[in-house]
Amino acid sequence: PLWLYGSAFGVFAAGGALMIMTQPYRLARVMTFFNHKEDVSASGYHINQALIALGSGGILGKGLGNGLQSYGYLPESTNDSIFAILGEQFGLWGTSIVVGLFALLVYRGLSIVRRAPDDFSRLVAVGITAWFGFQAIINIAAMLNLIPLTGIPLPFISYGGTSMLASLVAIGILQNISKYTVKEAT
Repeated sequence: PLWLYGSAFGVFAAGGALMIMTQPYRLARVMTFFNHKEDVSASGYHINQALIALGSGGILGKGLGNGLQSYGYLPESTNDSIFAILGEQFGLWGTSIVVGLFALLVYRGLSIVRRAPDDFSRLVAVGITAWFGFQAIINIAAMLNLIPLTGIPLPFISYGGTSMLASLVAIGILQNISKYTVKEAT
């Protein structure tokens, strides 16, 4: 019933609001999201520098290594903000290729899900595919100021050993599931 979905949404919204209100840094992050131009030297610095990096790249970008924001202006430029650096150095074309590669990864993962040999493999494959898809969407949306900054790395691109190791293990599991897929009857 529709009332069940509405009440569940209400409980989740109230819980999320309570979580935001109990921690000052969460509240500051949400307030910065709604008005990032209010304090460009403190709380709005990160998102403003990310938007400058993305905007200064233009359509073709400034070229590999020619971006200015990665040299001390953009915090966490190799981790959380790597999409903004890609946008500055490779422009709209480069970021479109990155988004296209993530879309291809999700498409390929969903085709593996469809042909998985059993229910367990299907659930693992859909979990891994959703993990990569949502993580990429959250990172890219945060750099475009569509959602508050989260600190989630971009899979396979952000610098960091733990994230890369976990991503590679997950892709290996997905490849193993793909190896034992069931052929569809025509």
